[in-house]
Amino acid sequence: MVMTNTDFQKYLNDQLQEQKDLYVPVDCNWYDKFLVQKVKCTNIHPNPDDEFCFPNVGPSYRIIGEYEKKFRDDMHKGGAPLMEPLIVLKAHPRGYILQNGHHRWAAALKLGVKKVPVQVVNMMLPDDIKRVIEESTNVRRVTLDLDEVVFRDKDDENIEKIPSLFMSKNKKRIRLGIPALFRYLRAHDYDIWVYSRDYYSTDDVAKLFKKYYVSVDGIITGTGNKFANQESEKLQNIKNMVADKYKTTIHIDNDMLLVTRGKGGEFEEHELDADDEKWSKDIIEFISKLDDKEVDSKS
Repeated sequence: MVMTNTDFQKYLNDQLQEQKDLYVPVDCNWYDKFLVQKVKCTNIHPNPDDEFCFPNVGPSYRIIGEYEKKFRDDMHKGGAPLMEPLIVLKAHPRGYILQNGHHRWAAALKLGVKKVPVQVVNMMLPDDIKRVIEESTNVRRVTLDLDEVVFRDKDDENIEKIPSLFMSKNKKRIRLGIPALFRYLRAHDYDIWVYSRDYYSTDDVAKLFKKYYVSVDGIITGTGNKFANQESEKLQNIKNMVADKYKTTIHIDNDMLLVTRGKGGEFEEHELDADDEKWSKDIIEFISKLDDKEVDSKS
């Protein structure tokens, strides 16, 4: 049955009310991750933390209408609507919670499409981030962008050798020196946080690092989501926790280190040679000198 905008808005409001204090995201298992490729539209739940569901923002019916037109054209040609998989988290007690693709989901639902393609992922949520911060005994951290800094194409000159033949077909490679850098940071009491605009599954990222015998503390993916930039209460609480927890944060970019200290926003920059094969060694030397300065200042 085709829905009007009014019908959909009522459906959305009813869903959000039904989900309140009942539906929570949970880690998916191997079955969901690898074998679930299509899901009934009615088994997909809107994410109450996404701006799509905010009363003062709400769905854009203009965008939904554009998707409806495209999907309707696909269906008139005799096929199913062509769309990128919706990014979803497995939900308790049933179904899946949308992480990305609300407007596409709404358009399909309004047109009466039975099933849509999905990609089921595991992601760090605010409660997970809070738990990592609370359990850590370190007061310093390092942050890196996965796509811009850590990952490299397999044809890149400065990449780590693959530690296993089983990885030969894997397109993701690690920048030369990253494992050594991470081991140094771990040995010198730094938490390591990596992030990406893309919707990588956290277990996939953790598994990749594990093959290089290193680990990270925080894996924040999907930062391109509009909600990630909203000053919501949850995100503001996380920002406050980070500011209270970490006295020093070093953000590592390709050609620069940015060191921030405390809540005052004091910072200093240090240039790097992005193309230098000794890139990670230069970072280690800089951090070592930084640590020595901190020790001297306390003595």
